[in-house]
Amino acid sequence: MRLHGKLSRYIGWYFFVAIALAYAGLLVVVGMVDFVELLRRSADKEGVPFHILIEMIILKTPYMGMRLVPFAVLIGSMVALMRLTRSSELIVARASGVSVWQFLTPAITLVFVMGVVFVTVFNPVSAAMLSRYEQLENRYLTGRMSLLAVSTSGLWLRQTENQNPVIKEYIIHAQRVSQKDMQLSDVIVFIFGENSLFLGRLDATSAKLEKGFWNFNDVTYSRLGQPPEKSPTFQLKTELTVNQIQDSFASPMTLSFWSIPPFISMLETAGFSALRHKVYWHSLLSSPFFLCAMVLIAATFSLRMPRRGGIAMLVGICVMTGFGIHFLSDLINALGQSGSLPVLMAAWAPPIVGIMVGAGLLLHFEDG
Repeated sequence: MRLHGKLSRYIGWYFFVAIALAYAGLLVVVGMVDFVELLRRSADKEGVPFHILIEMIILKTPYMGMRLVPFAVLIGSMVALMRLTRSSELIVARASGVSVWQFLTPAITLVFVMGVVFVTVFNPVSAAMLSRYEQLENRYLTGRMSLLAVSTSGLWLRQTENQNPVIKEYIIHAQRVSQKDMQLSDVIVFIFGENSLFLGRLDATSAKLEKGFWNFNDVTYSRLGQPPEKSPTFQLKTELTVNQIQDSFASPMTLSFWSIPPFISMLETAGFSALRHKVYWHSLLSSPFFLCAMVLIAATFSLRMPRRGGIAMLVGICVMTGFGIHFLSDLINALGQSGSLPVLMAAWAPPIVGIMVGAGLLLHFEDG
């Protein structure tokens, strides 16, 4: 029997309201917890205005919302199915020949569309606001500033000078870099003094980061008002380390879904690994399917509640199963970002496993 259009819309709307309420509730709770954490972190910092903390929690809310969507779908689907079953609406529908797969189709279609909207529309907003949040966090709470930028013109690296009274900052540019040993190719170093006054530049064929200094090869040193000086080698003291430079990359979460592919291309052209960004991008692509898996898991436990009793236990098992799959997803993503698993497996295995688990349990309990 084909599900009637009016009934399909009714079930879809029921799910939408339940998921929206669950999402709003989770967002409020997590937002309050995160705000308290911001207050704790700012307590021992001087000069952090209260309005900055309010701005920070507002900026971080969309990112938290992206993380909470699977849990909202799980809880909202469970609540919707429980209420529809308790009111006997689904029992009547099934008695008229509607299968469990037919009345779950509107919910699965709904969450899939929601997932697509969140990835393509909401994610760019979330990424832009999270980027601004990290800027405020670095300025007021952590004191860390970005050292590195990657663009189509190559790699740009900023290094401050604290020992030389004349020179205040170096801006290092390289066409390519070997991430393994941090060796730069076609290097230009711009030297600045007080108030960003340009003092000169270094041109070198290559440079390598050693412990405590940069080692430049085939160097031409140009200073204002003086002829260029050539030297086979030149050493520039630095406090930078390979880990500090790598940690300065833009976090994948601060890049929108649409800008990640060109950023990956720029990273690889510059000679850096884009593994983290590839895993994250494919995780975004697979997220609508992950939401579908949450609906199937919720249905597995929710449809049996009024008939068998033990509601609290089944709710607990359902939530634990959902959290377990989400934890598995984070674990597999971490393995993918470390290079232990292929990118496609790291991003697509969790939703596929979740769908298989949910569909398998439904087949066993409902059609078995």
